[in-house]
Amino acid sequence: MDNLRFVLFVFLIFLSFMLWQQWQIDYGPKPEATAQSGATPPEDVVDDVPESARGVEDIAKTPEEPPAAGPEHQRVTVMTDVIRAEIDTKGGDLRILDLIDYPQSKDRPDQPVRLLNEVDNFFIAQSGFLGEQSLAPTHHSKWQAEADTYTLAEGQDSLRIPFTWTSDKGIKITKTLVFTRDSYLIGLEQQVTNQSESAWKGRQYVQLQRKDPESNDQDAFIRTYTGGVLYTPEEKYEKITFGDMADSNLSRRSKDGWIAMIQHYFLAAWIPLSGEEHNFYTKALSDRHFVIGTYSPLLEVKPGEEKVFKADLFAGPKLQRVLEQTAPGLDLTVDYGALTIIAKPIFWLLEQFHKIFNNWGWAIVFVTITLKAVFYKLSQASYRSMARMRKLQPKLQQLKERHADDKQKFNMAMMELYRKEKVNPLGGCLPILVQIPVFIALYWVLIESVEMRQAPFALWLNDLSSKDPYFILPLIMGVSMFIQQKLNPPPADPVQAKVMQFFPVIFTGFFAFFPSGLVLYWVVNNILSILQQWHITRQIERNAHA
Repeated sequence: MDNLRFVLFVFLIFLSFMLWQQWQIDYGPKPEATAQSGATPPEDVVDDVPESARGVEDIAKTPEEPPAAGPEHQRVTVMTDVIRAEIDTKGGDLRILDLIDYPQSKDRPDQPVRLLNEVDNFFIAQSGFLGEQSLAPTHHSKWQAEADTYTLAEGQDSLRIPFTWTSDKGIKITKTLVFTRDSYLIGLEQQVTNQSESAWKGRQYVQLQRKDPESNDQDAFIRTYTGGVLYTPEEKYEKITFGDMADSNLSRRSKDGWIAMIQHYFLAAWIPLSGEEHNFYTKALSDRHFVIGTYSPLLEVKPGEEKVFKADLFAGPKLQRVLEQTAPGLDLTVDYGALTIIAKPIFWLLEQFHKIFNNWGWAIVFVTITLKAVFYKLSQASYRSMARMRKLQPKLQQLKERHADDKQKFNMAMMELYRKEKVNPLGGCLPILVQIPVFIALYWVLIESVEMRQAPFALWLNDLSSKDPYFILPLIMGVSMFIQQKLNPPPADPVQAKVMQFFPVIFTGFFAFFPSGLVLYWVVNNILSILQQWHITRQIERNAHA
C-alpha cells in the first residue's frame, strides 16, 4: 500500500490525539473535590485564606491586586545570579520573579521571562499562618523588613531575607526566604518564638494565587496546559484546571506531595516539609482568580519555646534533571502526556547527543539516524514489499483492463495475484504504524522541553521550538515527500492517484507551522527513507534481471 497514504494516516491520528488531549483538559472527567482521608471542612471560611482558619477575621473578599504605594507597603528587591525578585512587606508575598537566563524572545534578549507577576497574567506566591486572629499573621498582615535590597555577592552561596511580625501578646514570628546561587529553589523558614504565658497553636499555609489567562491566541498546533497541579503519593500527578476550581473547592489530605501552577516551559510549586500529613486545597475567587495551596498539621509552641515551620518554593524553568532532584514527581510537570514512557527515553537520547555536539539541532539529526537504525529491518521489509508491489504494476494494469466492467472480479484476481507472487499489500503499513507513537512523543519532547526553547541549529534556524521563519525546511520536506511518492507504487484507482499527487503540497502547508525541530526530524527521516528505499528497489530490480 502506498506509503504516503499512511503518512496521511499518521497525521490524522496525530491531530486526533492532540484534539483528544485538549478535550480532556476542557471537558474531561474532573478530579474528586470532596474531603478525603478524614479531612473535615472547617468553619469560618475566609475568601482567599485556607478554609481551615478558625477565628480569623474576614480580611479580604476580593483577589489580591498590586498594593498602592505608601508607608503601609515596602518592596524588598532580591538579586541572585539567576533570579530577580520583589517581595512585599504586606504578607511577605513574592509578587515579582524574573528569570534572568530566559529572555522572553530572541528579539528581546534583555527582557527576561517574568514568571510571577502582579499586573498582566496575575500570579503570586503567598504564605502565612492559621490560628487565633491576633496571634497568627496571614498573607494580609504587615511584616517588617531589615533592608530593601539584597544582592548575591561574588563568592556568596546564599541570601537570607528576613521579615518579622510581632504581636502585643508576646508572639514573634520571623519569616525568612532563602535564595541560593544557581538555583530556582527558594526556602521558606517561619520561626515562631513564644514569649507569652500561654501556648501558641497554629498551622502554616503556603499557596499560589493566579488569574486564569484565558489565552485564545495559542498556536493551533501548540496547545499547552496552564493551570493547577496536585501531586500526592496516592493519586500521583493530577491536573486541577481552573474549571475544576470554579466547579468546587478541592480538599485533600495526604502525607508528602506538592502543589503547583504550571505553564508552557515554567512553573511555580510549593513543596511542604516531607514526612508530615498536609491538607491540599483550592479556592475560586472573583474576577477569574484562583488559589491552590496546602496547610500543615496543627502545631503547638509552648511558652518560652521556638519552632520553625519550613517549605520550599520552586519557581523557574522545567529543567527535567533539576526537577527530578527537587521533589518526587515534580519532573512530571514536563507534560509529555500519555506517551511519557516513550518521550522520556527520546529526551534522554537527545541529551546524550547534545553532550557530544552541544547543539540540539544536531542532536535531533542523530536521534533520527538512531531511530532509523532501530527500525531498519522493519523498514527494509516494508520497502521490499513496496518494491514488489511496484514490480507488479504492469500485471495489475492488465487485470484492470481485463475486468474493467466487473470490480468484484478485478479485486478477486488482484488478491490471487498477490497470493501467487507472495506479496503482502499491507506490508508497507507496519513501519509507519510503529513510528506514529515515536513521532507524537518527539513532538511533545520538542514542545515541552525548556532545554530546547529558543535553541538554535544552523543558518536561519535560530529556534527549534518555533516554526521555520522562512518556511525553507517545510519546502524541503515537501520535495522529499514528492520523491518518496515517485518511488512508491501508484494506487490502482486513477482518482486516488491524482489525489495523492497533492499530498506533498498539503503536508508542506501543515508542516509550515510545526516546530522547526520536528520538521527537521521529518526531513532527515524522509531522506534516509529515500536512500534505503532506492537501494532496496535497485536490488530487487537487479535480481529480477539476473
